[in-house]
Amino acid sequence: MADVSAASTSEETPSYESARDELAAIVVALEGGGQTLEQALALWERGEVLAAVCQRWLDNARERLETARSAPSDT
Repeated sequence: MADVSAASTSEETPSYESARDELAAIVVALEGGGQTLEQALALWERGEVLAAVCQRWLDNARERLETARSAPSDT
């Protein structure tokens, strides 16, 4: 099973890249099987949290881009 526990103990919001990488490791672990039902559920729950973190990062990035595009140009 892939080691996905390192970032799961952090109290801070992970960076997009960190959350994406941990989420990818969880997907690989779940697809590989070998966990107990309880372990698989814990991985799935962590994956849901990470997916939400990634979505928030993407939503914020989209909002920043839209704001920058709609701002009047100084030139």
